[in-house]
Amino acid sequence: MATGNPATKLEGRNYALTVCWLLGNGCLLAWSSMLTIVDYYGYLFPRYHPSRILTLIYQSFAIGALTVLTYNEAKLNTRLRNLFGYSLFFLSSLAVLVLDLATSGKGGIGSFLGVCVISATFGLADANVQGGMIGDLSLMRPEFVQVAYIYGLIVSRWLSSLRTLTSGLRLITKAAFKNSRDGLRKGATLFFAISAFFELLCVLLYAYVFPKLPIVKYYRARAAAQGSKTVSADLAAGGIQELPMTQDEEGPTSNQRLSNKQLLSKNLDYAINLFLVYLLTLSIFPGFLSEDTGKHSLGDWYALVLIAMFNVWDLVGRYIPVVERLKMESRNGLTITAVGRFLLIPAFYFTAKYGTQGWMIFLTSFLGLTNGYLTVCILTSAPKGYMAPEQNALGNLLVLFLSGGMFAGVTSDWLWLIGKGW
Repeated sequence: MATGNPATKLEGRNYALTVCWLLGNGCLLAWSSMLTIVDYYGYLFPRYHPSRILTLIYQSFAIGALTVLTYNEAKLNTRLRNLFGYSLFFLSSLAVLVLDLATSGKGGIGSFLGVCVISATFGLADANVQGGMIGDLSLMRPEFVQVAYIYGLIVSRWLSSLRTLTSGLRLITKAAFKNSRDGLRKGATLFFAISAFFELLCVLLYAYVFPKLPIVKYYRARAAAQGSKTVSADLAAGGIQELPMTQDEEGPTSNQRLSNKQLLSKNLDYAINLFLVYLLTLSIFPGFLSEDTGKHSLGDWYALVLIAMFNVWDLVGRYIPVVERLKMESRNGLTITAVGRFLLIPAFYFTAKYGTQGWMIFLTSFLGLTNGYLTVCILTSAPKGYMAPEQNALGNLLVLFLSGGMFAGVTSDWLWLIGKGW
């Protein structure tokens, strides 16, 4: 195959879309599984605020590791980075099952500390995979990235459909095991068994299938021609030992790239907007929705329904920009919308205090809709017009700010507990 031939641009496209859809779901499936069985951990550890503590630990390790990885992104072996991340997801998911079986599903501080350690490893895995995959796919054409969202790739499926899938599975397992002994535990165990299997599948797909797809080899070879050093191992895995020296027909004539500082300066509004989007979202989801929305007729289903509604509308929001007329590309418009979402904080406060469950479901759905919509608009607009190494670097920078917003959000989530005691 002539890797530099433009005719190979679309060869194997459908296979690539399918594999990326699976890899995208694997990126956050394990952590989303832990979030979605919050009712089980709430039962085991009622005194430790598991939905808040575990999320805080996860984000602390994710942001710390991602900061280091982003600073060194130009020197990293992307293939090893992603394989390490997916393998860590698999082993951590397996560890959840082993810990639960070893303790016979009993609570206590020892079991909780074990779950906290596993949550930290999920954060490390996320820092490797999410930044690595978004950076890897960002160095392909921006149009290809947007098409990827249509088929559930990258962040669209990473941050929404996988959560929609996990929420749906959790509702099914909760209903199936509701009336049996240790029903919560059986449902949670089945859930993480599925998660562990899926993560192992992702390891095998990324190691043996993804690098050999013609369209993937084409864009990675193009990136190498533009000076990217992060794709060498991926090209070797795809059977390309010598990097092509032909200049890409769409790229600049120089291999010189902007520094991370210059890229951040030119895209600071995108980065800050992404930070604000996830600061607001994670200050409400999942902690507030799990613990601070009062008692309603849905009973112990209430928190699960709220989380499921967030995930469904988050998915809907990520598909809206597929229609070009509905995609917001105005940088001022994105900033105004991201800041305006903070009006949801008093709306949630007064609804939890005085409103009905119907209004709370509506607000949660709107929170998910705007979260998904703004995420896609920002991440598909920012990489346009840059060389492949710059797109890779920018993708990592944006994920860093996204994770920073998530960390700030889960920290701010504790403010809802003021006046309520520990």
